[in-house]
Amino acid sequence: MTATPDRPNILWFCTDQQRWDTIGALGNPHIRTPVLDALSASGTAFSRTYTQSPICTPARASMMTGRYPASHHVYRNGNAYWPAHETLVTRLFADAGYDCGLIGKFHLSAAKYHEARPQDGYRVFLWNHHPTPDAARGDAYEHWLRHEKKIDPQALYRDKGAFCGPGVPAEYHQTTWCAEMAVRFVTDRRDGPFLLSINPFDPHAPFDAAPEYLAEVDPAALPLPLWRDSDAERWRDFERIDQQQKQPQDPRIRHPAQAPPAERDHDTVASHVPEGYDALAVKANYYAMIQHLDAAFGRIMQALRDSGQIGNTIVLYHSDHGEMLGDHGLVLKGCRFFEGLVRVPMIWSLPDRFHSGVVSEALVELVDIAPTLLEAAGLAVPEPMQGRSLLPILEGRADPHRHRPHVVAEFKDAIAGGGGDRSHGSMVFDGRWKSVVYHGHPVGEIFDHAADPGEFDNLWGDVALRAERLKAHVDALAATVSAGPPRVAAY
Repeated sequence: MTATPDRPNILWFCTDQQRWDTIGALGNPHIRTPVLDALSASGTAFSRTYTQSPICTPARASMMTGRYPASHHVYRNGNAYWPAHETLVTRLFADAGYDCGLIGKFHLSAAKYHEARPQDGYRVFLWNHHPTPDAARGDAYEHWLRHEKKIDPQALYRDKGAFCGPGVPAEYHQTTWCAEMAVRFVTDRRDGPFLLSINPFDPHAPFDAAPEYLAEVDPAALPLPLWRDSDAERWRDFERIDQQQKQPQDPRIRHPAQAPPAERDHDTVASHVPEGYDALAVKANYYAMIQHLDAAFGRIMQALRDSGQIGNTIVLYHSDHGEMLGDHGLVLKGCRFFEGLVRVPMIWSLPDRFHSGVVSEALVELVDIAPTLLEAAGLAVPEPMQGRSLLPILEGRADPHRHRPHVVAEFKDAIAGGGGDRSHGSMVFDGRWKSVVYHGHPVGEIFDHAADPGEFDNLWGDVALRAERLKAHVDALAATVSAGPPRVAAY
């Protein structure tokens, strides 16, 4: 049985560390994303989508299970294993007859050179955690370079490895590999519908866009990141909180390009911020990576059109979490909950079924993805899933600007070597008020987005407001905890 309107294919494209404000048609005039612009015009874009965690593994665990970190308990990067009792949505699709494939990252457990697979449902598993071959791994991307492109991966990356600088040519780039593998998968002959997860590494740090795309973006033409002089001091209240960059840097100060370090282990380069980086050069490189992603995504969309499958394919584009990108003097991520870090893009499209040209301002979470996909395919949503399906909005049966009263995100001892105190932080945002609690610390954050969308003015010192917001915060956080197995008796 091939895909039908009631049993559609699913093309699920999830980037890594892409902020919400990086799509041209959705309000950024400084970046060129024609394919994503077209996808937004043909579908529904959710402009206020929030991750369940500002770090990879717990965010991906939430999107793959439809459950909050407090329920699936996958809070950290680098976990020893995936909990066997947690069911991935792709397993449910495979059990329902979908042909499932993965290209790129998975990152549900420790994944430096290898990642143990749970019961994931993927028939095709073309895994690559990150592109830099800092050790011989033999993964799918390295195999493609060595055996199809006839190039030595070690030699290709030998002179690369700067925190910010040109990466490998587009022809050999991991983003290009993702697109080529995706085109092969969607154009394979099969008897039923498919679900394809495409998880490129970009625009995750290090900032190493392909030179062809880097040449398209002029750092001097970009606006500065969010910054006030008060940012230079307020970090001191949070210096014990885990963050990949501790002390902020004034983004107005331009710095010369830095050479690759002598020690170029990928994890070291990607997660340790050098002194004196150039914030606008970082931003330009990040935009260039996204422009490359846009072009690669366009190749896949063209393959769907050429093969006559576009009309019966749900296309979902989003990211797992964001990136500080110089805002408030910080780059990368950690236990902070500024908008650039917790708010991500999300666009859905399915011709003749999902409404087109809609930009929804509803509060949406990554946990909403799994139940939406299941319901759209006519499959039952398991009781343990905590997300709320977006299908009524997508099909025009509900107010497009109302979905949740608030969104919740957590960080709990998520990164090794963070330099802090194994921080646990939580955020609740209701569309106006954002409260952030750093559990065990005396200072938190309260921002009023009606007056301060840039999150410069911390209102934590207002005792009456703090009491009011903390009551709402505790209520929202408690609601993310699963009640456990279903009740079958009165006692």
